[in-house]
Amino acid sequence: MEEITIRDEYIKLGQALKLAGLAGAGTDAKFIIAEGLVKVNGETAYERGKKCRPGDVIEYEGEKVVVRNAH
Repeated sequence: MEEITIRDEYIKLGQALKLAGLAGAGTDAKFIIAEGLVKVNGETAYERGKKCRPGDVIEYEGEKVVVRNAH
């Protein structure tokens, strides 16, 4: 499972997808989220601004990424 590391309390889902390399640009992230193709902790997410916190697992096209805290 891949990891992304954040310094803040949370990262928005659209930003997390870009950081993880799962979406090339913000517009890509917007569309794949709106189409219901992304899951956070096993639940389909439809909001690009959904707050992902350390420990959350993001899944898209069989790829899983866990959010970690830099501290």
